[in-house]
Amino acid sequence: MQTSAATDTKFDEQLLDLSSRIDAYEGYSHAHGLQIAEIAESIGQRLGMSPHDRYFMHHAALLHDVGEIVMKRPYLSESRVLTEVERQDMQRHSVIGEQDVAKRGLPRSVQLLVRWHHEWWNGLGYPDRLVGEQIPLAARIIRFADTYSAITNDRPNRRAASTDTAKQYLREFAGLEFDPLVVKTFLDIE
Repeated sequence: MQTSAATDTKFDEQLLDLSSRIDAYEGYSHAHGLQIAEIAESIGQRLGMSPHDRYFMHHAALLHDVGEIVMKRPYLSESRVLTEVERQDMQRHSVIGEQDVAKRGLPRSVQLLVRWHHEWWNGLGYPDRLVGEQIPLAARIIRFADTYSAITNDRPNRRAASTDTAKQYLREFAGLEFDPLVVKTFLDIE
């Protein structure tokens, strides 16, 4: 299916607008989704991902937390740590996001990346407890980039940490939360 440049531009603008609304809902004062997409692009290029795969990863990075605005939970904007019940409820956002992205007509690969962006390298993530390379590379990259961006930017319940603090956290969780190759690749770029 061929699309015109005008259609592609309008689609990209719609994704950026939705990403901005997600960021605002989550309490970010900057373009969190776009920052994740840019970090993911750098890592994806360095790891030799195809332009096709990076294109879908870009879309998933922009929309990774769309499930949160669909859920409309008030605790997201509160300056406090989530209760256990709220944390478990929040973990549903990746599946709800997958469903929302499907309703918007995005490709299945984007849907699955949204679903799996909270999977951990060691299998303790959610929603499917995938382990290691069971998690698609693009989802592993988004997981990493999302965490780096979240740590280094202000959130409603905490202040931004320094890049050095963030890098130390990422090193410590390489092989647990994050694919060690993704961590190494990012640190080599920086």
